[in-house]
Amino acid sequence: MAKRGLKIIIVGVGKIGQTLVKLLTRERHDIVIIDKNEKIVAEMANAYDCMGVCGNGASHSVLEDAGVMDADLIISVTASDEFNLLCCTIAKQYNEDLATIARVRSPEFAEDSAYLRETLGMAMIVNPELETARETARILFLPTALSINTFAHGQAELIRIKIPENNYLAGKTLGDLPRNLTEGLIIVGVEHDEEVIIPNGSSRLEAGDIISFVSTRKKTISFLKSIGFATRSVSDTLIVGGGSSSYYLSKELIRSGIDVKIIESNPARCEQLSILVPRASIINGDGTREELLLESGLAEAESFVPLTGIDEENILLTLYAGTVSKAKVVTKINRISFDKVIESLDLGSVVCPRNICAETILSYVRARQASLDSNLEVLYKLFGNRAEAMEFTVKERSEVTGVPLKDLNTKPGVIISFIGRGRDMIIPSGSDTIEVGDSVMVVTTQSGFTDLRDILG
Repeated sequence: MAKRGLKIIIVGVGKIGQTLVKLLTRERHDIVIIDKNEKIVAEMANAYDCMGVCGNGASHSVLEDAGVMDADLIISVTASDEFNLLCCTIAKQYNEDLATIARVRSPEFAEDSAYLRETLGMAMIVNPELETARETARILFLPTALSINTFAHGQAELIRIKIPENNYLAGKTLGDLPRNLTEGLIIVGVEHDEEVIIPNGSSRLEAGDIISFVSTRKKTISFLKSIGFATRSVSDTLIVGGGSSSYYLSKELIRSGIDVKIIESNPARCEQLSILVPRASIINGDGTREELLLESGLAEAESFVPLTGIDEENILLTLYAGTVSKAKVVTKINRISFDKVIESLDLGSVVCPRNICAETILSYVRARQASLDSNLEVLYKLFGNRAEAMEFTVKERSEVTGVPLKDLNTKPGVIISFIGRGRDMIIPSGSDTIEVGDSVMVVTTQSGFTDLRDILG
């Protein structure tokens, strides 16, 4: 029997709101959007066949028109932290069973997020800039990776790398790789040209392919060294833009002993940053000027992160850095309207705050749809939304427990990537079983899993 879709109210139809509408309507939820911009409301309502209400999302009459009394969830993702918190608080007064999620970006609120969530009875507070900074920092700690996602509270990682020309892996099938090289590691995805496959032993790797593999950090370092990749962290980074993302990232990097320079054009913000992150070097100037970038040491920098609020500037800065420097570059992009063009550019690692935020909310929505006791913990969209990686916690016995994996009738395009058991991370073989209490990571080209049992055919 098909799972019932949730009734979800989304307040604020900016970049993140639009991404949520797209993802959640695709999963057959009943979506109502609220925004003050009548044109955007009409366009989104028509494009995604959802209900639109024009007005203030904290207004009683607007919430009533949106059907707050029988809604399951309200998500407020406007540009104002205070409004998002207010909107969720007011909405909950009309429906005490309503789950609430707010986007909150400011550092002041970020430090109090756990307190706010508990005090206001919220399901979740999401901070896309903070999560983007954490993802960027993970990449700079292992700069040969294109992206790094974490599972099992950091015990396991999903690493994405590009195979260079003449690399050891080029021209080999997975079955050709020696066991001591891949022990404790599993390759879960291969991107070849525009095709994405969940590989098996006969899958051949070629130069230019992008592979994703799951392992522990210790085994990852050993594997990358064995195939000729550098594994040490960067020692310094140059950041352009002094907004919230820059603040969060510089704190993460300085905590790990990485030297940080920030170029910011606003003198008042420079003063603030010099107080907030006193160990960073703050440079007041236009970070898009070639002369200033070179004077600030871009040519010698080990890493470069453009964090302006304008995607086009970030992309141009990345491309320029590639002409004058060998720095590891991480490019922040918020609006992916031309994703195929962006994929064709050499932008290093790309991070997208709105996708990170949307994935966090989507994993909660799927868990709530299954039930509040759902075993879905984490969800990441992979390969341009063409696959998903999910972590489940096994809370009770079911059809998937106690059965050797080789005997499980799993759907096509599904691979079980690790089993976390206590402090042990098991890269599974056909004879391994899933047991109650385990954490299990699944990578699949299918969509919409809300329970570990959904892997079964």
